[in-house]
Amino acid sequence: MTTLQIISIVVFVAVMALVVSEKIHRALAALLGAVVLFCIGVVDFDAGMESIDFNTLGVLCGMMMFVAVVKQSGLFEYVAIRSAKLCKGNPWKIMVAFVVITAVFSALLDNVTTILLIGPMTIMLCRTLKIDATPFLIAEIIASNVGGTATLIGDPPNIMIGSAAGLTFFDFIRYDAPVVVVILVVLLLVFRMLYGRKLFVDEGDMFKVMALSEQDAIKDRPLFVKSIAMIVAVTAAFMLHGVLHLESAVIALGAAGIMLLISRSDLEVALEGVEWGTIGFFLGLFVVVGAMEHTGVIALIGEGLVSLTGGNVVLLMIALLWGSALLSAVLDNIPFVATMIPIITVMASTGIDVFPLWWAISLGACLGGNGSLVGASANVVLSGIANKEGYPISFMGFTKIGFPIMLLTVAIATAYLLVVF
Repeated sequence: MTTLQIISIVVFVAVMALVVSEKIHRALAALLGAVVLFCIGVVDFDAGMESIDFNTLGVLCGMMMFVAVVKQSGLFEYVAIRSAKLCKGNPWKIMVAFVVITAVFSALLDNVTTILLIGPMTIMLCRTLKIDATPFLIAEIIASNVGGTATLIGDPPNIMIGSAAGLTFFDFIRYDAPVVVVILVVLLLVFRMLYGRKLFVDEGDMFKVMALSEQDAIKDRPLFVKSIAMIVAVTAAFMLHGVLHLESAVIALGAAGIMLLISRSDLEVALEGVEWGTIGFFLGLFVVVGAMEHTGVIALIGEGLVSLTGGNVVLLMIALLWGSALLSAVLDNIPFVATMIPIITVMASTGIDVFPLWWAISLGACLGGNGSLVGASANVVLSGIANKEGYPISFMGFTKIGFPIMLLTVAIATAYLLVVF
């Protein structure tokens, strides 16, 4: 190996170690890694900029701004209260409703945003019912990662994969969504066994939930109506973006701009809804991984994987599915996918049919996020909210539930991929 290859690997490992240790913010770790690579001369500035996937960043920024405006309408609170009342205050039925709502919103928006909105409402309802919110929050974390797997925009890894492979919103609906529906049904059965019989509520507390007014949750009725119409329109646009010949980022940023115009919301408020730490992390990470691609390290890894499996697509698919899941359980799935994308691209250049491999890393990385509390951004976000509100979710407490569920869901995904491909 050359000196530049070794340096690029060392910087990548150092960045990942800092991310896992959480001693400094992951965005700072990634950006410092990029700066080190620039300063040493492993990659020049122009090459570093070329390695950044601006389509992915555009989708993230656009959807975060879009949701920040929609949030002001009270739509999410309305849905939560309405669902709880339809369930007559029954805690098990509320859990089922919130799991389904979390999965659906995670697919149509993104799982981190959904968790930020659903989590506090769940805690409010559980306090009203005088029951422990922890089981509900754990179930919602798992549902958010599963639901986000179903679409192009549901989980950051899918945005990255779709952008790199040229996959459309409809492609994800066709290949990922069917198995997600099956997994969601299985999850409800698992949650029934884990929590169903332990959720008891006093009738008086049920009446308190029934007394909540979903209409009072609507903060801005005109914006409420516009938000529903725009969510439908944006979903349709993502589904048809291949036909429209528009990049996903154009649709997301366009949706954010239209929402700002028709709502007359303050641009500053929308910009505050963007998780700039996540954007910074992506920027630095793209440069760090791009340096390994630029120096030829990615090509070496790709050739090694092909050699190890003899180029057998089925073996590669299963290896990538389980490897993605297990590694994403202990690492954030974003850096893993950022590393795997150029590797699969290299495999494609050797003549291998990589189409099944994209779905293997999509399912593996997204479902693997349930393996531990640090496996996905949504896990970290909701556990932070829970801890502040007095419902601590420990690393081992979550892992005892999440890891076995992750193994079960990945096993289902394995059977699915073998049938389809």
